[in-house]
Amino acid sequence: MDPIISKEIIRYKRGAVSKVVDELSIEEPLEIRVRYHTSHGIYRTVSIAVTMRTPGDDDFLARGFLFTEGMISDQSQILDTEITEPNIIEILFAENVFFDPSQFSRNFYTTSSCGVCGKASIESIHSETIHLPWKSNFQIESEKLMKLPKALFDQQINFSKTGGIHACALVDKRGAFIDVKEDVGRHNAMDKLIGANPNYPLSDAMILVSGRASFELVQKASKAGVGLMAAIGAPSSLAVQLAEEQGMTLVGFLKKNGFNVYCGNERVLQ
Repeated sequence: MDPIISKEIIRYKRGAVSKVVDELSIEEPLEIRVRYHTSHGIYRTVSIAVTMRTPGDDDFLARGFLFTEGMISDQSQILDTEITEPNIIEILFAENVFFDPSQFSRNFYTTSSCGVCGKASIESIHSETIHLPWKSNFQIESEKLMKLPKALFDQQINFSKTGGIHACALVDKRGAFIDVKEDVGRHNAMDKLIGANPNYPLSDAMILVSGRASFELVQKASKAGVGLMAAIGAPSSLAVQLAEEQGMTLVGFLKKNGFNVYCGNERVLQ
């Protein structure tokens, strides 16, 4: 499905009024269902999440979501994924995967702007991290960091058309892009990226995000063992706190002529 739709609009510009065709990023719901093996020896299917996303890479989105939310620890625990109906994806767990839906007592409706808003309690946000970022030996030169915003913009095909979509990129120590994912939801873009690159921990790469560095994005990146996360926008106080706790390097306000390092400066080379 094309992630962009065209619409005729009225444009007011410099006192002139005209009809033009504008391009919009599509936003639609995706329901994620899990089919798991119960202790009684039967399979049960439950709906665990509805997220507002840009259609495309739904398999990666669902896989990344299940991993970053702590429902699986490895992508090998997923046997299959299937689009059963439009905007519904069903994930089949392996028989040896223990899954208790009651452990995830969250209103799993997530908007495109915030994926953490439905958490049942503040305590549940600090979920267990399997691959600790402090183990990452990733380092990158500051000059290469400052070239990344322009390089990311050049990779953002849908953003250049609509101006209304976020991006997450996996970058190696040379500053080369390994993968880029886009979505109207920044947390969805992160899940797509992590779901598409399942060789955890991702300790030999960094993650670049097109907007601000929120707590949730740091949490998702840290679960995959990422040692450095850079944001073109600002970090929140809680994002910095979590990055420090996890041993992650957090860079904010990344531009072509400078950036801020909020913690973990040892991974940035002069």
